[in-house]
Amino acid sequence: MNLETVWRVEDGRRLASTVWRAGPGHRMISSAMLGGGIGPARWVLNAQVPGAYARTDPVAHLAELAAANGLEGPGVGMLTAASVARTVRRDGEGVSVSATVGLRVPTWAAAPAGTPDPELAPLEGDRTPARRPGTINIVVAVPVGMSDAALVNAVVTATEAKTQALLEAGFPCTGTASDAICVAAATGGTPEVFAGPRSTWGARIARTVHAAVRAGALDYAARLEARG
Repeated sequence: MNLETVWRVEDGRRLASTVWRAGPGHRMISSAMLGGGIGPARWVLNAQVPGAYARTDPVAHLAELAAANGLEGPGVGMLTAASVARTVRRDGEGVSVSATVGLRVPTWAAAPAGTPDPELAPLEGDRTPARRPGTINIVVAVPVGMSDAALVNAVVTATEAKTQALLEAGFPCTGTASDAICVAAATGGTPEVFAGPRSTWGARIARTVHAAVRAGALDYAARLEARG
């Protein structure tokens, strides 16, 4: 995964994005707003936005950013208020992972009905460390083909590994309420039909995602501590 970091100025802030120009020969599954679902894709964009992001057309915004970076054809676009410049990369056993880790509001997936959503708390004027913006966006690339079922399985495996890493890093949560993921598999050859954590490629995905997210979460915790 040849990941580029690009910069832009928006609303008076200098913001980073990561761009992976994967090119042809990839099928991706993603929960992203732009290019979500399963299908061929040629690029992945992970763009940082201000903490008080107020645009109501994020898909159009991502399309604008993709065009500004020369990204054409089908692709996947994600947004995050976390620091994209601190994206963590890990590679292992043929798997490549990039993870942007921000944990402003660590969240349990199963919350009681009617509980106010802390993700919607205003950020303007709030400078306490616990209120810094955050989302966990993960991109996984594997050099083998995967069936649709295996791609879904890979998302589950990566999410389980993410949660394990967060708990080990001291964050009592399953993630944040706005996390996104993309898993990219090569095309051609006989596709893998399993990607659970004990399958060959699922285990490799799990270990590599775990390493990236754990490193990112520990980095985030260190920054919170340094801010006091």
